[in-house]
Amino acid sequence: MVAQIDSRYIKIRPTKLVSRLVSYALFEGRPVTTRGQWINPLLFALFSVEKRLPQLKKVKRPLFILGTGRSGTTILGVVLSMHREVGFLNEPKAMWHAIYPHEDVIGSYSCGPARYRLDSADVDAVVQRNANRLFGAYLASVFSNRLVDKYPELIFRVPFVRKIFPDAQFIFLVRNGWDTCSSIDRWSDRCGEQKNGEVHDWWGVNQRKWKLMLKELIEPDSYFADIREVAASFERHTDMAVLEWVVTMREGMRRLRENGDCILMVRYEDLVGSPRRTMLGIAEFAGFDEDEVWLRYGESVLHPASRHAAFEMHPALRPLFDETMQALGY
Repeated sequence: MVAQIDSRYIKIRPTKLVSRLVSYALFEGRPVTTRGQWINPLLFALFSVEKRLPQLKKVKRPLFILGTGRSGTTILGVVLSMHREVGFLNEPKAMWHAIYPHEDVIGSYSCGPARYRLDSADVDAVVQRNANRLFGAYLASVFSNRLVDKYPELIFRVPFVRKIFPDAQFIFLVRNGWDTCSSIDRWSDRCGEQKNGEVHDWWGVNQRKWKLMLKELIEPDSYFADIREVAASFERHTDMAVLEWVVTMREGMRRLRENGDCILMVRYEDLVGSPRRTMLGIAEFAGFDEDEVWLRYGESVLHPASRHAAFEMHPALRPLFDETMQALGY
């Protein structure tokens, strides 16, 4: 399904087809676990031109979808993309790499140094200008007034994003840990591959993402003191997924406490169980105009998913997992 487009999407609001195709073809880029990576050099050449142009459109109150991958962030983004005001970018990591070259924790676009956490101190005038020009060019290209950017790892970069866009808003999407971690495990089994002597899967090129997570997010945090050594020996995707889910959920809850005015926590279970009510809550938070077509689309595609069974995890992880589940209300 190219650009997350299906027949229902086209039928309900045909004009959105062009917007999604432009987003997919000219702005989002192709990570290492997908086909079509030949287009990436062309996109970076395009970004280089756009960074030299005057800003084509002002970026007002951009909305960023954060959390852990495989928690419903994509379907939420696709639903939001149907709103008449919105231009939706699905993990435009190529754009962010063009804005800040040390942000690629996966290794899709660079094998150079990368960082998980980015702070306000990492934003200078050039970074701010380039981000506004690139995202402004995107909004102008798709004739949209509001930007929605789904990039789960930005949960570790909220101060960085807010320094660039002071009026930025964030949706922190959470999902039951059993379901999220099982989905990560299955995704990595399904989409992981060996290519040119490298392993490409959920954890980046040769576990680049996993190693950076251990170094930047686990080792400095006293909360994980008891599992630092054992975590370095994890090989099962489920154990690795549990640790990623715990550290991400803890980060999200911390951001809620510190930046609650600009962050809305949404439960995946509420989104698919009561789509209209949840979407109206998001619209109120984001300041979106009423759009009945958008609401009907959400109701037609958002349905509860099958629950995943509990799985075995490393004993050292279970107390952290259970505590995080309880803190989130599961």
